[in-house]
Amino acid sequence: MLSKKNPLDMLFASITAISSFAVILLIAGILFVLVHESWPAIERFGIVKFFFDTDWNPVTESFGAATNVYGTFITTTLSIIIAIPIAIGIAIFVTEISPDFLKGPIGGAIELLAAIPSIIYGMWGLFTLSPIMSGLIEPFLKTITQDIPIISALFAGPPMGIDLLTASVILSIMIIPFTASISRDSFRLTPEVVKESAYALGATKWEVIKHIVIPYAKLGVFGGVVLSLGRALGETMAVAFVLGNNHRITSSLLDAAATITVTLANEFAEADKDIYLASLFYLALVLFVLSFITLAIAKFFLLKAERKYSR
Repeated sequence: MLSKKNPLDMLFASITAISSFAVILLIAGILFVLVHESWPAIERFGIVKFFFDTDWNPVTESFGAATNVYGTFITTTLSIIIAIPIAIGIAIFVTEISPDFLKGPIGGAIELLAAIPSIIYGMWGLFTLSPIMSGLIEPFLKTITQDIPIISALFAGPPMGIDLLTASVILSIMIIPFTASISRDSFRLTPEVVKESAYALGATKWEVIKHIVIPYAKLGVFGGVVLSLGRALGETMAVAFVLGNNHRITSSLLDAAATITVTLANEFAEADKDIYLASLFYLALVLFVLSFITLAIAKFFLLKAERKYSR
């Protein structure tokens, strides 16, 4: 306990308390500004109409977030589906399979991948990945799914490389290091005595990973996945390069679309009317709430995992 007679201790406690509460005030201030600036759009369009209206037309001053929410949901979901198996595979290899001399380089490569700015991912996606997707991967997917009507509908239209699928691949590459790093740390927390006991009973390495390591670390892994989901929700520049800005709901992954972040980045400077600007702030408020909920869920599972590991 800090002594009340020591002025330095009291000063230090006051500074740390002010710093902590400043973070809360900053978040509250951002929320207040978003609500205040978007209030004209909230009053005019309401909540339900804004969320489910697909019309985004600055000329007629009609704004709905459905197309942006749809694009955000599709790209985020696809990126998570692509990234999770790869990231968990990397974490398993580094912690359970890889020889010691490879663990350092692979870990460094993962951290380097996380440190690359999103603008570089976007440029690489536009000039390198997009031609590969349109010239090789997307035609291949169209060919192998053409006899399956339900799946082939997902790849309808000409391969362009500027579409939902390419944006999802870019996002998956960006979030792999986050999921892999947290999964790796979670796997390392598995007690060695438990794994050694399983090996002593005749379990194979795969059985130990499947029945001991993954179940023990599942809450931490899930928390890492949700944190990566929050990163994918808020990514802007990399997606803006390879997604286009098409405000419509499409069933094909080979069509251009729009996300909340891309719309904000592309149209904020063009907002020449008050209701247009308010609608963009409304979109930002939606993204703020979605990100907050996502990170809160991740924190809940990470704290739950931490309590489990500390027993």
